Amino acid sequence: MTLTLEDVTKRFKKRVAVDRFSMEFQPGVYGLLGPNGAGKTTLLRCICGLYRLNGGSIQGGESPGYLPQSFGMFRELTLTQMMEYLATLKGLPKGEQEEEIRRVLDLVNLSDRAGSRVKVLSGGMVRRAGIAQALLGDPEVLLFDEPTAGLDPEERVRFQNVVAARRRKGVTLISTHIVGDVEALCGTILILHQGKLAAAGTAQEIAQVAQGKVYAVPGERESELRGSFFVKSRGEENGASILRVLSQEPQPGEPLAPTMEDGYLCAIKGL
Repeated sequence: MTLTLEDVTKRFKKRVAVDRFSMEFQPGVYGLLGPNGAGKTTLLRCICGLYRLNGGSIQGGESPGYLPQSFGMFRELTLTQMMEYLATLKGLPKGEQEEEIRRVLDLVNLSDRAGSRVKVLSGGMVRRAGIAQALLGDPEVLLFDEPTAGLDPEERVRFQNVVAARRRKGVTLISTHIVGDVEALCGTILILHQGKLAAAGTAQEIAQVAQGKVYAVPGERESELRGSFFVKSRGEENGASILRVLSQEPQPGEPLAPTMEDGYLCAIKGL
């Protein structure tokens, strides 16, 4: 199956949140990166059909599994009751719900909390329950908006394993700020900036956006920086201050091999 977006556009009054976004998604795992306000959440909601488009079209991806950025549940219900409610909304036959709920709760390590009321679950557990409900019915398209927010390192790895296990089953699109999740999981990375697709490719291809633009600059030479540049980080090496600087222009320091995060920052900052 494929999910095809062609010139997808969404406006809120005069603000263009998604601007003529086009992409054909084949089975695989895709990462969606971008700063706050780039249009990531709006794009996912467009794919889900929660927003009416102002232009363009979306083909495929009917009834996707979706984890919104803010996921909540009825606090007085048990986790199983909540999953039954969501499974019914998704149209899962009553006779299949028990086994399917057991499967998805096991995937997110919540089987032992199936009988617990939602109100006693921690924030991380609620997030994992949100991942579980998106997996109900094993949909061909999965959309995750900041899925690992609030998860501890062990549960983050568990999520990565769940996604990796269904890599060839359908399209999985993950919107996140955590570059490590994208590098570990995604065959293709999409960078969204001001509603537009700024770059797309593998982690290695995104890193190449910053080729020849990364410098290690001694702290005492910071005043010599020139032209358009961005100081990505400040650290120490052998007791001396070192700046990691991104720039299209030569800078007073040693050139460095770029990382994917360097390429991402160059793409959104126009370097």
